[in-house]
Amino acid sequence: MGTLGTILSEIEHVLSEVDETKIDTFAEQLLAPPRVFVTGEGRSGLMAKAFAMRMMHLGLTVYVVGETTTPALTGKDALVAVSGSGTTEGTVQVVQQAKGAGCTVFVVTANPDSPLAALAAHTLIIPAATKWRRTGESATAQPLGSLFDQCCHITLDAVCLHIAERKGISNEIARQRHTNVE
Repeated sequence: MGTLGTILSEIEHVLSEVDETKIDTFAEQLLAPPRVFVTGEGRSGLMAKAFAMRMMHLGLTVYVVGETTTPALTGKDALVAVSGSGTTEGTVQVVQQAKGAGCTVFVVTANPDSPLAALAAHTLIIPAATKWRRTGESATAQPLGSLFDQCCHITLDAVCLHIAERKGISNEIARQRHTNVE
């Protein structure tokens, strides 16, 4: 098996362990709040930003925590936090602040026993290897948290597919919301 085959095999193994009913619930619950905020650091933060972009294409009002145009959170909003380990200090701090503001917290992590998971109203567990290689994580040939990042991206795209189906958003409608100033 070549390098690509190894990566695909690892992704397939992890995704077969993701609870698809949680994906559906996650998507359904994200439709309720008027605004969705996302947060994460490093590559997890990039996965969160990719998710934010796609939710915008699907017609949700979404913001990335830390951007200069991000408004204040309210108790009606939702926050999606992404962290493979579930222990990233800055992400945990943002979640604590959001909970203090009354937000509904959604967490995407590999660690169901993490501080982030404990703070969440809704969790998506992606049992992939992280950079910490904790006991029970899937084995991987890839460096650091690559497997978590890849599986996170695919899983969050599945959440978006559920949202698109529920809202009746076609590819054409989503494309019309895509930026036209690039």
